Amino acid sequence: MNRTRSLRVTAIAILALTTLPLSGCLFSSIPSEAPSAEEPISTPSPSEEATVEEPADDESEETYSDVPATLSFADGALLSDSTYIEWADGLMFDDGWEITTPDTGNGTWGYTTTDGTCTASFWQGTLDGLTPTGDDSADTDAVIAFFLDAEVADVTAAATNTELSYQVGGAGGLDARSIGGQQDDDARTWSMTARAFGHVGAGVYTLVDCTGGDFDATVAEVIAQNAIAAY
Repeated sequence: MNRTRSLRVTAIAILALTTLPLSGCLFSSIPSEAPSAEEPISTPSPSEEATVEEPADDESEETYSDVPATLSFADGALLSDSTYIEWADGLMFDDGWEITTPDTGNGTWGYTTTDGTCTASFWQGTLDGLTPTGDDSADTDAVIAFFLDAEVADVTAAATNTELSYQVGGAGGLDARSIGGQQDDDARTWSMTARAFGHVGAGVYTLVDCTGGDFDATVAEVIAQNAIAAY
């Protein structure tokens, strides 16, 4: 039986993210208050859902494996435009995390550590409303800028290259961009790691936000346990 999946853009509240200060122009371009869930960041709504049908039972399993062994920014151009991109949820069965924002079908969901010190939010969706450039690195910065309501040039200046897990947790192998900041008055630290796939017209991000504990270790845990699946 064929199963149809869809990716949708959603404009969501960034869990107090936009209140966190950054230096220079990027800080000045971010709103002083985070939008509420009832008042999401303004964004063009997608005109239609982008759907990908999985192969019938008698089709070769090679359909799923016909993707690059690694996904550098340049490798994104090798993906079929029908490739489906999604997060493999690795926190679902982790006793140290509990889901606090279930996915309601808009492509976003989130977890909180059981001690309440950190949250991990996830998004997967299409790039409707953005114009892919053909450069996945630049398109990734555009995705980050979109959700931070910032200028792309400011994100490009502040973000760094990193990796997400690809196909298998802890494997690395998928180029991504990361940006973060800290709020000194309450010791909150956050980091957003994202990847756009311009040829496919899809994107993903994860946002880790902590008020205590070992922040770097938490980010590493989230990235290691939650791989990006492409098929």
